[in-house]
Amino acid sequence: MAIVLASSAMDYRCWLQCIDPGCAATYDIFEVIYRCRACGKLLEVVHDLEKLAQRSAAEWKDLFDGRIRSTAWPYGSGVWCRKEMVLPQLHDDNIVSMYEGGSNLFWAERFGREIDVPKLWVKQCGNSHTGSFKDLGMTVLVSVVKEMRARGQSIPAVACASTGDTSAALAAYGAAAGIPTIVLLPRNKVSLAQLVQPIANGAIVFALDTDFDGCMKTVQELTERENVYLANSMNSLRLEGQKTVGMEICQQFDWQVPETIIIPGGNLGNVSALGKGFLLMERLGMIDRRPRIVVAQAENANPLYRAYKRGFDKLESVEAQPTLASAIQIGNPVSYERAVRVLREFNGVVEQASETELADAAARADRTGMFNCPHTGVALAALLKLRERGEITRDERVVVISTAHGLKFADQKAAYHQGKLAGVLGHYTNQPIELSNEIDTVREALHRVIDLERGERRVARAGR
Repeated sequence: MAIVLASSAMDYRCWLQCIDPGCAATYDIFEVIYRCRACGKLLEVVHDLEKLAQRSAAEWKDLFDGRIRSTAWPYGSGVWCRKEMVLPQLHDDNIVSMYEGGSNLFWAERFGREIDVPKLWVKQCGNSHTGSFKDLGMTVLVSVVKEMRARGQSIPAVACASTGDTSAALAAYGAAAGIPTIVLLPRNKVSLAQLVQPIANGAIVFALDTDFDGCMKTVQELTERENVYLANSMNSLRLEGQKTVGMEICQQFDWQVPETIIIPGGNLGNVSALGKGFLLMERLGMIDRRPRIVVAQAENANPLYRAYKRGFDKLESVEAQPTLASAIQIGNPVSYERAVRVLREFNGVVEQASETELADAAARADRTGMFNCPHTGVALAALLKLRERGEITRDERVVVISTAHGLKFADQKAAYHQGKLAGVLGHYTNQPIELSNEIDTVREALHRVIDLERGERRVARAGR
């Protein structure tokens, strides 16, 4: 298929707008602003739908199909192949891209068969430059900062609070753009693999004696007092890149919509972005229905789940307790209001998972060929619960969003299989069998664990 480049991309436009319909104050897309000056609510990026609708749904699909995974800068990116619907005013020379997006949609055939969800797919967002879906949002945010600096605006550095993945993405994209980055992390609460990423990319890393919510409070105060740009998901630009996940899933299904999507939720920018992408496609006639969206939270950090059980009456922040799913160990989610709006529009469900449930779900799925991060384990545990209750049927096409690569949590996964995770009774552990180097000893052990005639392992659950 020929690569189609839209030379008229600059004819499209977007702007920042207050999420409160009663306010709807607007701001320039290149203005340094995170909350509405009129009412204090969060902002969102709004596109000129009338202009976008001048191109038919079929033409948009052909355009995106012709661009993605190409070598034509910057349109090969899973984000920038949709530039007109992401940030059209941005000059191509200022785009900072690592060829993000385009991650594989994995048919989890064996795991789905085991749990009686034969149409189960896992969107592997961790197969990205820094190993998480945060790359999708960071390419947009850092590109905008690069353009603002090129226009002469004074932005000496970009900062974020993080439990790991956001800091890795910011540090990498900032390094590529030559923009100094500042990272605030909760000390001793992120994996070594996550900590080393921003360090390796030259970020200024502050390890603070607090949790993520404490880091978030500090970074907001820092960006208010200093001339430093905020890169957390309360910044609406991040969501523009992250919304392409849903758009890409539909594209990979030949523009069909799955019945259910399950996504882990912490600060809740991800579910907000997911819904945003589907709503845009629907309004442009690219899809004719919406999926049901399920947000999965760790039981130790579950303010959205608690609010859901009360009919979303209000957000009551919690003191998030330690969880293996450290990236979603958030007790006061910034994007709560945006997330609730999406869940109400998408027949939304919120489920939670205990530490044993999420660790077991990740390990069980690993045994069918995956290698899951703990946050994906939360989503898989929610899937298991919903299937057991009959709230997900075997006829549904279900997509689980895998948010990060399992290699970022190799130490944690090793501890699970060694039975060293506090409070976790692992039911799918698997350890090396230590033997002397004698063939008869090895053969005897082999026959104990594998039925060689049937080609099956004798003990499916080695941890029991």
